[in-house]
Amino acid sequence: MAGLKAGAPTPQALTVHEQSRVLEVGFSDGATFRIPFELMRVYSPSAEVQGHGPGQEVLQTGKRNVALINLEPVGNYAVKPTFSDGHDSGIFTWDYLYELGQKQDALWAEYTERLAAAGADRDAPMAPKGGAGGHACGSH
Repeated sequence: MAGLKAGAPTPQALTVHEQSRVLEVGFSDGATFRIPFELMRVYSPSAEVQGHGPGQEVLQTGKRNVALINLEPVGNYAVKPTFSDGHDSGIFTWDYLYELGQKQDALWAEYTERLAAAGADRDAPMAPKGGAGGHACGSH
């Protein structure tokens, strides 16, 4: 399948759990992950979140209660979620969803460390950056 690492597990089931705000993904190797929408949103693979290179990541806050309002297939290799805050530019490959599921404890720890370093918390929206610090690539 296009976009997958050779021999990588493929999804066998995707279930959106609206009440608990998680995406449950079952893979061909037997692994099943329950990935919180918030984790998906703050680690979206989009340029808006990841930037255009190392060190350009944009810390996401105020996403604790984000909902998944649409999940669109992208070919046979990914899905494109639309979140309740309007974010819809991330394409989550099967490999990336597997990585998010497998590493979610470490990713949560990294996220909370980044929040603490920025003096921010999960619930407060970030103040817009002024001047050249904002993201304005125009590709979204």
